[in-house]
Amino acid sequence: MSYLDIPVLKQKISLLPDRPGSYQMKDENGTIIYVGKAKSLVKRVKQYFTRPQQGKVMRMVLEIRDFDIIETNTEKEALLLEISLIHKYYPKYNIMLMDDKMYPYIALKKKGDPYLKIARNDHEKGYYYFGPFPNSSEAYKMIDLLNRLYPLRKCRNIPNKPCLYYHMGQCLAPCIRKIDEDEYSKMVDEINGFLNGNTSSTLSRLKKEMKTASDNLEFEKASGFKKSIDTISHITSKQKIMFEDHVDRDVVGYSTREGYICLFFLLYRKGVLLGKNSYVEELIDDQNELIEDLIVQFYRKHEKPKELIVPDKKMTELLSDALQVKVLSPNRGKKRDLLSLALENAKQSLDTHFQTARLSDDVLKLLVELQTKLGLKKTPLDIELYDNSHIQGYDCVGAMVKYINGEKAPELYRKFKINQPNKQDDLASMREVLTRRFKRLKEEKSKLPDLIIVDGGLNQCQIALEVKEEQKIDIPIAGLAKNDRHETDTLINADTGEEIPLVKNTPLFFLLMRMQDEVHRFAITYHRSNREKSVYKTIYDDIKGIGKKRKDRLLDLYPTLESLNGVKEEELGQIVPLDVAKKILAKRDSSLESISKLEKREE
Repeated sequence: MSYLDIPVLKQKISLLPDRPGSYQMKDENGTIIYVGKAKSLVKRVKQYFTRPQQGKVMRMVLEIRDFDIIETNTEKEALLLEISLIHKYYPKYNIMLMDDKMYPYIALKKKGDPYLKIARNDHEKGYYYFGPFPNSSEAYKMIDLLNRLYPLRKCRNIPNKPCLYYHMGQCLAPCIRKIDEDEYSKMVDEINGFLNGNTSSTLSRLKKEMKTASDNLEFEKASGFKKSIDTISHITSKQKIMFEDHVDRDVVGYSTREGYICLFFLLYRKGVLLGKNSYVEELIDDQNELIEDLIVQFYRKHEKPKELIVPDKKMTELLSDALQVKVLSPNRGKKRDLLSLALENAKQSLDTHFQTARLSDDVLKLLVELQTKLGLKKTPLDIELYDNSHIQGYDCVGAMVKYINGEKAPELYRKFKINQPNKQDDLASMREVLTRRFKRLKEEKSKLPDLIIVDGGLNQCQIALEVKEEQKIDIPIAGLAKNDRHETDTLINADTGEEIPLVKNTPLFFLLMRMQDEVHRFAITYHRSNREKSVYKTIYDDIKGIGKKRKDRLLDLYPTLESLNGVKEEELGQIVPLDVAKKILAKRDSSLESISKLEKREE
């Protein structure tokens, strides 16, 4: 169908202004499916309908039935508006960086008895900050190394007597004596230098101490110094000073192949390379415009550097205005070499993606298939999945995960601590969770999801339908039901009661399994964090033959009653004796029978 056959499109295109702004493409339901920006709205929007398109762009254009525009004064305003609208509407054809990781800092206390710690931001006063470290494990390794090298205070709260660190020579014991300020000052200066990339003074000191110990025939002590020297060399091998100006700067490179683009970030802090980030996405817009969009999205959640090096001069002015940082695209010198390095990494990442990713799985196509199977009016681009987790009713929690356009959106996940009294009653727990969620959506006038999926059969679906009716909201409900082997094999349309068999080894089956696994994982993780903070009773209590070690191991592998479903004696027999395994499974069956009776009573 040509845009000429759609009167509203033909008329609106003829009225487009030659001004910067944002445009929002809509489908037949009025849903925004794409948000873009343009220096000239008339030139940019016309291109979609007057030029031949292919791939994802062609699929999008075929769905367009209307569009809106918002004019702005500058291209910078258009870019910022576009990013804001993308994160408001989650259009299915836009690329969104769903990266909610918080990069840690190493914090060094300035005054008093200084100590090192991991910090999630650099806002708290009274500390020197180093980072952020894109690789958290490297930050923890660095702190462990520094705590071995320098006898700083180790305890957050000062004890009444010296601890093991003092006896190991790794703490000056401020708990029993006042430490001279100059002694601490010298250490703080050396740690500052170390974290800023200057390890020479520390290495020099350790080599002298190693030689002294060796000369005194203290070979074990000398070996300890040698180990520290080797550790420093290993940890700092990738952290060489590239710039003597110690400026925080990021370098962005990209590579394209077969209609895909990889955007690669090299992150330098104080002249030291601390880490990298890469993103592989399908090209749907002008290449430079897409790169600009993704860069601005990246810095919505990550610390902005003082300087940003990008691959094209055409984007420097716009990005500099939008991000309020210095942006440049060098032609030669060390900074140009870094652009080449970023390009090499981007190409390698893209090649790796093609070798490992299941590119044949078109997620949007699978969502259309899900829409067809459930008979939905619109494609479920915004899906919420719910699950509960508990052990014999103790520490009962609920969890919700959200998928946008078939991709996880962790920043939109939600946790629920169950308040209803009968914690073993899964149906009552689901009722509470959905009631609280639906009420909140109504109170905040938030966008409703396109589909709710509950982890359970007809009973769970019925509860969801009742809550939906009570709250007077219109959201399609589905369920994922298991067979007697505890295998998910049925998709239930709660609104019609239709049971739809799921064919294993099909792309839709695996998509739903990934979603189901994610809500299980999130619920169990929340449950585990809660139970670690409290004294509670578990299914493994009061069983002869299960001590603390076995109980801890069992809780790690089978933390909830549901996780024991389908488990055989032989499997448990790898952890506990078979007679103990039989007792666990007997207790499991008894608990499940109690829950089943409660569910029938609820019906």
